[in-house]
Amino acid sequence: MPHSDSGKPTACLALADGTVFYGQGFGARGRIVAELCFNTAMTGYQEIMTDPSYAGQAVTFTFPHVGNTGTTDEDDEAADPVAAAMIVKWSPTEPSNWRATETLSDWLAKRGRIGMGGIDTRRLTRAIRQQGAPHVAIAHNPDGEFDIEALVAQARAFEGLVGLDLAKEVSCVQSYRWDEMRWAWPDGFKRQESPRHKVVAIDYGAKRNILRSLASSGCEVTVLPATATADDILALEPDGLFLSNGPGDPAATGVYAVPAIKAVLERSEIPVFGICLGHQMLARALGAQTVKMNHGHHGANHPVKDRETGKVEITSMNHGFTVDSQSLPEGVLETHVSLFDGSNCGIRMADRPVFSVQYHPEASPGPQDSYYLFERFAEAMEARRG
Repeated sequence: MPHSDSGKPTACLALADGTVFYGQGFGARGRIVAELCFNTAMTGYQEIMTDPSYAGQAVTFTFPHVGNTGTTDEDDEAADPVAAAMIVKWSPTEPSNWRATETLSDWLAKRGRIGMGGIDTRRLTRAIRQQGAPHVAIAHNPDGEFDIEALVAQARAFEGLVGLDLAKEVSCVQSYRWDEMRWAWPDGFKRQESPRHKVVAIDYGAKRNILRSLASSGCEVTVLPATATADDILALEPDGLFLSNGPGDPAATGVYAVPAIKAVLERSEIPVFGICLGHQMLARALGAQTVKMNHGHHGANHPVKDRETGKVEITSMNHGFTVDSQSLPEGVLETHVSLFDGSNCGIRMADRPVFSVQYHPEASPGPQDSYYLFERFAEAMEARRG
């Protein structure tokens, strides 16, 4: 049975235009300011909340049954939640899943993240589409007392994500090795004990399952911070370079990331593979531009067409900026496009094994529609080895 919210409101969401939503708070108490987006995925709320690409954003879940499978540490994509808050139609019920170790509400409370239920998420989603990722202030107060004028003022004062470099904030501070592979029944996470390829992964906000997918593809992975230089990368003598997902404005992150990628491409012939922000960083390094989208793509049901094979993949996406396909230079091909709006979802160099995609092949919504990209990366490194 759906959970019905009742009683005095204990949470409040105020949009910059003055619109106010009341609901029931859960998780942590307090107040946050963020950009508001919506996610259409039916599963994976814990992975979404811990995806570093959601830094600076509060997530509205269009699917109403959020929290019903509880939480487990195995599903975290980062050490702590990164998304600022979650907004749902019904407050979470008690979990019913054999893997659950904690309720969603307790999990959020321990990690300092606000949850808000009892919201008309359809109405809120329409507001997001019409206003284009609006700025909001969200408060959770069990006493039910809110300073609405102050909340609206805070939402209006929020500067937003344009021009903001958030990759540095979610990136690792120092390098580390990764050898954990993807979860598999019945043994869970196993270690990569016989890698064939040395890969350097630049961490702009990398999800753990991306690193697991690289390890499962036969890679020995060394993760470097977002600010790593070409000298840092090439000093490790890698067989390939991976560019991770991440949050914020790609133009801002590109100030230091683009020169490093350009230098690697100029000084080395190693294969390069990028995902999400890594895709945007590669595109900018090759001479293309990125632009802010109206409300972005966030969900696990986005159809993407491979223009070279005609195949359609069901993909997971999380991005508020996109590569401007009209700005792609000669020698850089558009390989994938969104079937929702025609926006760019993939590129490759015509004459080198350098490619990237906007979506998340490691998230497996297909479930295996896009895993070939990791295999393509491994095959390119194998081919170069000769």
